[in-house]
Formats: sequence, C-alpha cells, structure tokens
Amino acid sequence: MPDFSHTHALFPIKDNLVYLNNASIGALSTRVTAAVNELLNDVQQQGRINYPNWCRIADTTFKANIARLIGAGADEIAFVKNTTEGILIVANGLDWRPGDNVIIAEQEYASNVYCWMNLARRGVEINWVPLDGGRVTPEAIAAAITPRTRLVSLSAVQFWNGFRADLTAIGQLCRRHGVLLNLDAIQWVGALDLDVSQYEIDFLSAGSHKWQLGPIGTGFFYCRRGSLETIWPQNVGYHSVDKSEDHLDYDFRLRPNAGRFEEALVNFPGLWGLNAAVEQLLELGTANVERHIMALNDQAIAGLRTLGYDIVSPLGAGERSGVLAFRHPDLPVAELEQRLSDAGVHLAIRAGNLRISPSFYNDSGEIERLLAALPSARG
Repeated sequence: MPDFSHTHALFPIKDNLVYLNNASIGALSTRVTAAVNELLNDVQQQGRINYPNWCRIADTTFKANIARLIGAGADEIAFVKNTTEGILIVANGLDWRPGDNVIIAEQEYASNVYCWMNLARRGVEINWVPLDGGRVTPEAIAAAITPRTRLVSLSAVQFWNGFRADLTAIGQLCRRHGVLLNLDAIQWVGALDLDVSQYEIDFLSAGSHKWQLGPIGTGFFYCRRGSLETIWPQNVGYHSVDKSEDHLDYDFRLRPNAGRFEEALVNFPGLWGLNAAVEQLLELGTANVERHIMALNDQAIAGLRTLGYDIVSPLGAGERSGVLAFRHPDLPVAELEQRLSDAGVHLAIRAGNLRISPSFYNDSGEIERLLAALPSARG
C-alpha cells in the first residue's frame, strides 16, 4: 500500500473523527481551503483588477489539470456546479424526437433519473435496465437498445453498492449501435484511475465534493471533442460565445470547445479550491490513490468477514471501487451507525446497508477503529 502519511497533517478532520464517508462529502485539506481564501483575499484587496487573470488561469491551467486527471484535452472540459448540471447539459441539449429513448439502470442515483423523466413532455421514453446481483451488465444494456435509443446514461460507479461498470464493453456496445454514452462519474474520479481516451465515452460529469476532496458547488463536465456538435447549449450567455470584452458586440459564435457550456461567471473561489484538490491527486498519482483505497477496503473486508458481516458490494474482477457496502445479518443499520458514531467513526447508510468510502488520507489504523467498534455477528 502506498505511504500517504505525509498527507495526514493536511486534514484536520483526522484530529476529531475516523471519517469514512468520502463518497458523500469528502473532507477538505488545508491546501484546498487556503486556495479558496487566496482568491477571496484577492477580491477583498483588489476587487476586479485581476479578473482577466482569473479567467485566463481557470481556462488554461485549471482545465489542463483536470484534463490530465482524466486523460482528456483541456478543450473538452467545462466547469459546472455539480454532476447534475453536467447531466442536464446533455439531457436538455440533445435534439430529441418523440419516441426516442434513453437507457438508464434500476437503482440509479436520483440525479441520473429525474432529468430523463422530465423529458417525457418531449415524448422521450426511458428504457430501464434491470440489475443482476447489483450489477449493471453490458448484456442487459444490449437487450434494452432499440432503433430509437439515442443515449445510455449510467453511473460509472453505483453509489449504494460500489459496483464499477465495465466501461470498455459498454462503450464499445454503444459505438456499435450508434448510441451516445453519458457517465455520472462522481463516484469514480478521485478514487479510481481514469483515462477517458481509452474508452468510448461521449460525456462525463463529476462534482468535486466527493472523492476529489474539492469544494461543494464545483465540478467539471467532459465533452468528447467529436461529440461537441451533438448537443446544443440551452443556457447561453456572454461566456458561451467566442468574442472580445466588448459587451456591445453581439457576434453570436459559440466557443469552439466545451467552454460554450459556461454561460457566465464561474465560481472562481471554488475553482481555486478545486484546482488545489486536483493538484493533490496529480501529485499522489491516481493509480497510487486507487491502490491505497483498495488496500484499506481489503483490510475492512477481511475484518468484517471475521466478525461475520455480509459484504454487499460486488467483489469480482474489475467490479470493485472505493465504495464498500456491508450489513450485519441481524442488527439494524441505524443501531450500528449510532454505535459507530459514539465511537467517533463516521460512515453512511445507503439502501439499507452500511457504507464506507476511505480516501488517501485515511489509514489502516482507522479501519481497525471501525472494526473494533462493530459488534460481532458470530454470537
């Protein structure tokens, strides 16, 4: 397991809690909060003076760093407030026709459901994919594709059990059928290594407040270069167009990149924090982060099995993620959560299971504290 002990001092939350809920809201490092304050202090002291510089840095350096994080080009990145905003860019931007359908899986996170239900007013239908033992399989998606299928939209990692989708097989399936692929990747980015250039992904969205350990209200939207013209921005403002600072020049030419989906001022303080979080991940290496998280979950799985707990998360080759769901065979999860909370261990309840989601700043001693606070299920 990689040694990330040098990061521990950057996370004050470790002084108070065993925090194992990064799949909900990740803890902020002092680097991130310092970066946010840097921009706020700039505004406090200088007002608008450095505004052109903020725009340049965000549009070049910050997007380039995000692009490195996921193996994309900087021109394929747009800033969004959250994952939902990115999904809505796709949902509302496609040229739907009555009778078209979108494929989504059962037990999807709500953000990847309501936006498609809302398209019923335009005659768009949903083809639901049943789960197979908590898994979204390429075979089930293939069975749901019809001649009117325009898009498959799914979570790269399922929030409630941590199942990791087979992006290679699903992407190739979509390409063979001429279907677009949209991913909610908030439970992937920051926990698992990712290179979008290796997959047939058209669109991907990820808020930064979970595994990226970035500020709430920041995130990014990836639009594959070759898929840019398949969606039309529904929210268009002065940042969407390719123009000068002359606000009386109404030459309507959309920016020739994903920046067209940024209609106006972005959250600069939040983006300063997001970039600091991304830089942390780039310095550590996302493959190293993934190995560290998997090692902690391996430790948890072994200990939970010794205690007699049921592991709910799929554990097959290529199926695991940073999310680990489990349950006691008899005791209610609310009782167990309270017991853990009393011991200073924080996790989540999802779909009737306990869920842990350790990050790179967590360590094996914290997993031991989790296990020590749980009652045995072996009588």
